[in-house]
Amino acid sequence: MSITPWIILELAALGLGSGFLAGLLGIGGGMVMVPFITIILGERGVAPGIAVKMAIATSMATIMFTSISSVRAHHKRGAVRWDIVRHLAPGIVGGSLIASMGVFALLKGAWLAIFFSVFVAFSATQMFLDRKPPPSRQMPGTVGQVGAGGLIGFLSGLVGAGGGFISVPFMTWCNVAIHNAVATSAALGFPIAVSNVVGYVISGRSASDLPSGSFGYIWLPGLLVIAVCSMLTAPLGAKAAHALPVKRLKRVFATILYALGAYMLWKGLHA
Repeated sequence: MSITPWIILELAALGLGSGFLAGLLGIGGGMVMVPFITIILGERGVAPGIAVKMAIATSMATIMFTSISSVRAHHKRGAVRWDIVRHLAPGIVGGSLIASMGVFALLKGAWLAIFFSVFVAFSATQMFLDRKPPPSRQMPGTVGQVGAGGLIGFLSGLVGAGGGFISVPFMTWCNVAIHNAVATSAALGFPIAVSNVVGYVISGRSASDLPSGSFGYIWLPGLLVIAVCSMLTAPLGAKAAHALPVKRLKRVFATILYALGAYMLWKGLHA
């Protein structure tokens, strides 16, 4: 598959938009990237099942770069809860490897697309409801946080998102302030991405019918363009998160997520 200027423009626009959203909402951008990368690959003749898997893997790979850029901006504002990062990270790495090296390779692309749509809808609903937890609720102990990290890493590995769709609601449910939760989610994106990328590369080595420029399930041209562009806008999103009415923005974004989730559901049912 040749890389035309039009493909580069499409990927650049996707990277700029997803990078800003990653910084603004702490979601890693994967929920936006996966549907659009699936469309880009599918329009170039990549089989639907393979396109979904490559979109998930490539999206996750870009988060390695986006999270670094985003978390630096949040850290400068003192918003990252590094104590939470230390407790969640071990479970995240374990859960991510189990998903990306095992379950991801075994599941068909159609099932992954359906699974993705379900969790996008879940995330969008959480954004709409914005439920407030009891004031007495706190983060669980070390064992509880390791277990929660395992679930976050596992689900992230299946859908190619940075974990913010679970970790942000989880932390706010435990009375972590929303700006701290978004910033901490951005920091968690890096271990999630690295461990999952290792799994996608290993599990994709035996896959057939991959397009040129593939490294396991990762589409390197897409990774390069999206990563460069997303790193430019992630700090802008992080800055905006501390100045804009995030609650209102989340509800607007949730509406977009419902539409993207519906597309992926349709893709999965017809793959």
